[in-house]
Amino acid sequence: MLNEIFKNAKSHMDKSIESLRRDFSTLRSGKVSVNILDNVRVDYYGTPTPLNQVGSVIAQDATTIIITPWEKPLIKDIEKSIQEANIGVNPNSDSECVKLFFPPMTQEQRKEIAKNARSMGEKAKVAIRNIRQDANNAIKKLEKDKSITEDENKKALEEIQRYTDEFVKKCDEMLKHKEEEVMKV
Repeated sequence: MLNEIFKNAKSHMDKSIESLRRDFSTLRSGKVSVNILDNVRVDYYGTPTPLNQVGSVIAQDATTIIITPWEKPLIKDIEKSIQEANIGVNPNSDSECVKLFFPPMTQEQRKEIAKNARSMGEKAKVAIRNIRQDANNAIKKLEKDKSITEDENKKALEEIQRYTDEFVKKCDEMLKHKEEEVMKV
């Protein structure tokens, strides 16, 4: 039973870290990344569809992303979706593709992105702590039901805390790395 609780907690904590990694990939750093468009959804025949599923999305250079839709009539919908996503650029289009030109970031923008990264990191840490709380409650319930001894309870709670500390440390390291990446000119 305890192994199942440990496995479940660790699995959920891993998912929190992976979610943080995905969130960080949507933040702009010095070099433009196509991941910044991950949250953009295009109305494709009435269905909100991820941008990368309606066309090819490539980073041409450090400041330009080119989106080539597989169906040319989608260009207007793609432009509209990008404007609604509020990613800080206006799309330029011709008959073939949509181009996004990202100007160099100002120091103020870098600070704002770093602030967003800290917020994302804090949310991930809160999620990890909530997972710890759930696991601790499950362990305490086992002790209350006399399924485990008091010593096993104490060791199990320490193990969950060790997992929590490990994953919170990972969050902090990821955040530090992302902040350095964003603030680097």
